[in-house]
Amino acid sequence: MKPRYSQFLLSTPMHLFIVLVAIIWVFPTVGLLITSFRPSSAVASSGWWTILSHPFNFTQFTLENYQEVITKIGIGRAFINTLTITMPACILPIIIASFAAYAFAWMEFWGRRFFFMLFVGLLVVPLQMTLIPILRIFNKLGLSGSFLGIWLAHTGYGLPLVIYLMYNYISGLPSEIFESSTIDGATPFQIFKSIVLPLSVPAIASIAIFQFIWVWNDLLVALVYLGGTPDVAPLTVRISALVGSYGQNWELLTAAAFVSMALPLIIFLSLQRYFVRGILAGSVKG
Repeated sequence: MKPRYSQFLLSTPMHLFIVLVAIIWVFPTVGLLITSFRPSSAVASSGWWTILSHPFNFTQFTLENYQEVITKIGIGRAFINTLTITMPACILPIIIASFAAYAFAWMEFWGRRFFFMLFVGLLVVPLQMTLIPILRIFNKLGLSGSFLGIWLAHTGYGLPLVIYLMYNYISGLPSEIFESSTIDGATPFQIFKSIVLPLSVPAIASIAIFQFIWVWNDLLVALVYLGGTPDVAPLTVRISALVGSYGQNWELLTAAAFVSMALPLIIFLSLQRYFVRGILAGSVKG
């Protein structure tokens, strides 16, 4: 009993510190959520923390802020646009990177090491250097201001990191699996489909979180390649426009911001069990 008691005493300060950090981290989000449900008169006259004196008085909350930003201001349309942009821009690089990582890890072909180092080297190329050249190409091809153009842009920008992360995972798989499958007569594609993909689910899930959140929260790429056209503008572009148009209406800005962050939170919380396992897998071999 004494060792357990001593261990409990030693771990309690660390647990209290973690709880304190978690509360500090969540505090702004709670304030954002509460403000998004308060009427404009209450937001202008008092801080959001004043509702803590009567937390169960539901008459001080309203859904009008969400109704206005979704239907009148266009956040609902922007949400659909963002989802339309994010899903293909998340799926395409993962599919391409899975094939590429498998080839770099377990297939022999000319220039394999050179091309892999080339992809890894692209990680250090600043994103801003490519905006103007690619935009000029998109303008000539008629891809600027379209969903296809932004899908291709996000796929290209995400591929180097996704390939690198997938390679770290796939290259750490036991070689005996591939050797026995080859002896049994399986083709490289059959090995990839039946063995590599099922074993790579943790890595794919963790990379999907990274790519989804990056594309969902992107403003620069969307602003350059899509502009401010309402028909294709994502949430980040619409919210940045709200800051100038409705800069004093904090209740509308917070409602729009919470609409934009709700889905990434759901995605992260639902896939978090794969997150650490997928990122750390392949980092230690042997």
